[in-house]
Amino acid sequence: MASAVNPISVKTAVLGGGLTGITLARLLHEQGEDVVVLEQNVTIGGLCRSRSESGFTFDIGGSHIIFSRDTEVLSFMLSVLGENADRRKRNTKILYKDRYVKYPFENGLYQLPDEDRFFCINEFVKNLIAVEKGEVPPPTNFAEWITYTFGRGIAECYMLPYNQKIWNYPADRMSHHWVEGRIPRPPVEDIIKSAIGIETEGYVHQAVFSYPIEGGIEALVRAIAEPILPAVRTGFRVASIREEDGGFAISDGNEVIHADRLISTIPLQNLLPSLADVPAEVQAACDALRYNSLCSVFIGLAGEVPDISWLYIPDPATGLFNRISFPSNYSTKVAPPGHSSILAEITYNDGDAVSRMSDAEIIEHTVTSLVAAGIIPSKDAVVYTGLERQKFAYVVYDIDYLRNIAIVREFCRERGINLVGRFSQFEYLNMDGCIRSAIDFVGANR
Repeated sequence: MASAVNPISVKTAVLGGGLTGITLARLLHEQGEDVVVLEQNVTIGGLCRSRSESGFTFDIGGSHIIFSRDTEVLSFMLSVLGENADRRKRNTKILYKDRYVKYPFENGLYQLPDEDRFFCINEFVKNLIAVEKGEVPPPTNFAEWITYTFGRGIAECYMLPYNQKIWNYPADRMSHHWVEGRIPRPPVEDIIKSAIGIETEGYVHQAVFSYPIEGGIEALVRAIAEPILPAVRTGFRVASIREEDGGFAISDGNEVIHADRLISTIPLQNLLPSLADVPAEVQAACDALRYNSLCSVFIGLAGEVPDISWLYIPDPATGLFNRISFPSNYSTKVAPPGHSSILAEITYNDGDAVSRMSDAEIIEHTVTSLVAAGIIPSKDAVVYTGLERQKFAYVVYDIDYLRNIAIVREFCRERGINLVGRFSQFEYLNMDGCIRSAIDFVGANR
């Protein structure tokens, strides 16, 4: 392996130039720290990259919007974007039995067929009474948590089929430790109001969201990166990491960079192969960590799309996609005049049916399914299609997750490697959670 005679030396090396890594580098730079970001791709952004072709702009890692309960993080995101940000009122629906039902599902019960509406409210009330009487044992997995929280009606009509689709994994084999606070129990008065048609609103922190006017969600990462672009090295695929002189020697096989401190934001499945002497138990724990890959299908249309922000698709008969979004409803600059756009998201895993389909087959399936669902008027309206696959998209919390992640984290801690961000901490963090993880790390390590 070739190495430089005088390797570059820095205080901190950040592995990965996605949202977390770029935010970390900026915050450290603002504290006067010497930092380098090592990114394997030719562009920064990770899951927050965007693709512009034929006048259309799509986010390759699925649809992203800017919102947060965390006011500090939200202020940071909007301040770096400055004037390149627009605000939209959320209009989100669920496609249920050919009806556009208000999201969250429990806030749109009045739009269900009569029998389904009765099933949902009756089971919710029966379950609520049983839980309060202590007649229902505490949940031991995600599927049980859904029924424990919403009752059998909402669970069977929407929550279970949708979660089966997005996670591509049985809900009864998933842990439920992560879900408290992410999916709140609806107040009983909201359920009753919703069932009789009195307007209620769920997930109010998403009621208004922002999005870059130009550049897609990658514009956010690029705005964060602007002060530290000279410190970003793209095309640097980490091949080996060695402990050396009290720090770390990081090599891509051609060049060595020495850092006193190492922060990894890359997937653990990419980090561990670069380390020597990984114990078999640690490697096995890492191999057992589950994740989903994502296929994003891009469709450009002549004409307009429904006035919807995004649409959840629980029924597998409708199509392989679990969600479709309408980027042209986020910004007027992501589609040519007189045109609109759709982004369909399909989760999959190596070896399953989707992974064996060609890009052309997936695009054809998606367009045909959306025409059948009445979302695209006809194939003649389609003027552009594209597709991107992301290997690491969603962390899946299976039953063994807590045990396996603890083993891997302890190993990295003993090696002095800091883990920050979605696939390094191996936590299901949204954009605001990634930025919060960077802020908290820098604050705790001043």
